[in-house]
Amino acid sequence: MSRIAQRFAALKAEGRAGLVTFITAGDPDAATGQALLEGLPGAGADLIELGMPFSDPMADGPVIQASSIRALANGASLVRTLEMVRLFRVRDQETPIILMGYYNPIYAHGVPAFCAEAASAGVDGLIIVDLPPEEAEELTVPAHAQGIDFIFLTAPTTDDARLPTVLAGASGFVYYVSIAGITGTASASREAIAAAVERLHRHTSLPIAVGFGLKSAAQVAMVGGLADAAVVGSAIVQTVADGLDAGGRAKPGLVDDVLTFVGSLAAGLRGSTEQD
Repeated sequence: MSRIAQRFAALKAEGRAGLVTFITAGDPDAATGQALLEGLPGAGADLIELGMPFSDPMADGPVIQASSIRALANGASLVRTLEMVRLFRVRDQETPIILMGYYNPIYAHGVPAFCAEAASAGVDGLIIVDLPPEEAEELTVPAHAQGIDFIFLTAPTTDDARLPTVLAGASGFVYYVSIAGITGTASASREAIAAAVERLHRHTSLPIAVGFGLKSAAQVAMVGGLADAAVVGSAIVQTVADGLDAGGRAKPGLVDDVLTFVGSLAAGLRGSTEQD
């Protein structure tokens, strides 16, 4: 059983939804990014999405776009992202890590080599936002061969006729983008999310994670009552940005502030103000 499947099984046994957190690899610098990654599980992250910095992140809003620019300016790369995961695995063999990003860097690196190196580093899943299902086999096949789950995005615009195509090659979980648009924008209503999750469960037995627009513990708790996991990205990355000085360098306390914020999000899903 994969780490992702094990984690969702454990969450089901606990009777709660999971918290999926997103950070950009190497943001704002390599050392701070590594400290954030390694601190997330202890703060309450059940699964981690690690963004692969890219120069043209077209599906992302300005907050995550800026994080990619910061990371790339400080030497982030696909190879260094995989090394972050490798270092993380020295201390943590249980928390699932999903790489999220765009296909171009993977294609340039070489798909078979990337999949082998990602598996060796300890990557559990991939979310490639600009690779449609009809063109995904060149990545999904070698990824699955290495034991890496491929998570597809679904959206309010993904109708019942298209869902079987989207879900045919999916594994791990399904990421429901609760709004049409870029990351970090307005959030969907409870009623809309409930209807969408119910519809998705008619098409798949995979866990459903809901993201885009979630910024507060209350929103996370609301989604946790409807879906198998809540995904928070832009709000966490904004907390990173808030901890930078005028020169873009991490101020003392940045890591603690980010992890405290993550802890507040996780507390709502655990029905407690205390972190596990």
